[in-house]
Amino acid sequence: MAQTSSRSSRNVFNVLGLLSLFIMFQNANSFEFKVGGSGDWSVPSYPNSYNQWAERSRFQIGDSLSFNYPADKDSVLLVNKADYDNCNTASPIEKYSDGHSVVKFNQSGPFYFISGVHDNCVKNEKLHAVVMADRSNRNQTAASPPPSPSADEVPPSPAPSGEEAPSPPTGSVEINPTAAPSQESSPPKNGASSIAVSFVGSTTAFIGSLFLLGF
Repeated sequence: MAQTSSRSSRNVFNVLGLLSLFIMFQNANSFEFKVGGSGDWSVPSYPNSYNQWAERSRFQIGDSLSFNYPADKDSVLLVNKADYDNCNTASPIEKYSDGHSVVKFNQSGPFYFISGVHDNCVKNEKLHAVVMADRSNRNQTAASPPPSPSADEVPPSPAPSGEEAPSPPTGSVEINPTAAPSQESSPPKNGASSIAVSFVGSTTAFIGSLFLLGF
């Protein structure tokens, strides 16, 4: 009886560990888009520019959209299609007014955003984004710079023939290895930047992995 109970508990922890790893993978595979490509939320210089940018982008569940604007002069409203078409700012689904708003896409389907200033919305400060459900077509390549060789691994230069090689220095020697140059990998999608794994997802993955390895 005790053996059966122990086996059941082990199976539960194995499932939790795998689920945690899956959550961590999903979070690591998400992106933060800057609205319009630059992140600026304002009256566009030409009509429909936000929607043209959105049509070239591929939004998927877990991605997010960032808006930058003067908090005292503008805001972002998440609305339904009717309010989007009519620039109705009276009854939004959500309102963002902190000047730097990040909206996460937690489901697939259309999302409608308009400016909190009616006149700005009429002048095409509005966005219609469609979020896809399937993440299988997303390919992300992370280019990691090669690590710089450690100073301890660099062999000394051989002494010329007929000369005696210098003796190694005595006492403590402080070595300051040169840091490897940083590289930035270009994001695979227009206006997207890689988003860090969320604290909650990483913590859950770490705890789940400990259970997976410990039982």
